[in-house]
Amino acid sequence: MGPLITGQIGQSLDGRIATTNGDVGKVSGPDGILHLHRMRALVDAVLIGVKTALHDSPQLTVRHCEGPNPARVVIDIRGRLPNDSPVLADDGSRRIIIQTDNTARTAGIEVIRLPATNGAIAPSAITEALRSEGLSSLLVEGGSFTIGKFIEAGLLDLLHLALAPVLIGNGPAGLNLSQPDAQLEMAIRPETRAFTLGSELILECGLTKAASASAIPLH
Repeated sequence: MGPLITGQIGQSLDGRIATTNGDVGKVSGPDGILHLHRMRALVDAVLIGVKTALHDSPQLTVRHCEGPNPARVVIDIRGRLPNDSPVLADDGSRRIIIQTDNTARTAGIEVIRLPATNGAIAPSAITEALRSEGLSSLLVEGGSFTIGKFIEAGLLDLLHLALAPVLIGNGPAGLNLSQPDAQLEMAIRPETRAFTLGSELILECGLTKAASASAIPLH
């Protein structure tokens, strides 16, 4: 995959990632999960926000295909994530927390402290810090807010949307942009190609050109 920054969203046909009562279950089927794990195996690090880490209890490992486990990175500005969370399990892979405070971490968990502005850390500061740690290719796996911020900052090169053959009807969306365009002619229109993977439809969206024209400054 090279030094790309890629986002991945597994969602229903109607753009949902969970039900209204918070049941995340398994929106993606076996084919979508296999695709996700293959993507993990091709990058240096997988990044998620603390809400995803707390609500979904992800492991972010490669279990359904061959390949190395990537470094696991969690953006946890206020130190909310417990040290015994599944994503921080000691399995030999690098575990990195990006935070602003001095929350103590268990030995072996790396901490990158970055300044926050208006309660957020700039995605550019995150990517620069990770590259200084030797982590160039990055998979932004969640959640919808975190992926949206990387799009708004013009840093996401590719976005993979894995559409599962299910209609949830209501619930949280797979992607949230904090300042959506009011006029359709100003909306981001990525170059997109589609391919099927078993029962799943994968949309690969190229955002390098599209996002740079419509990027929203991250405050």
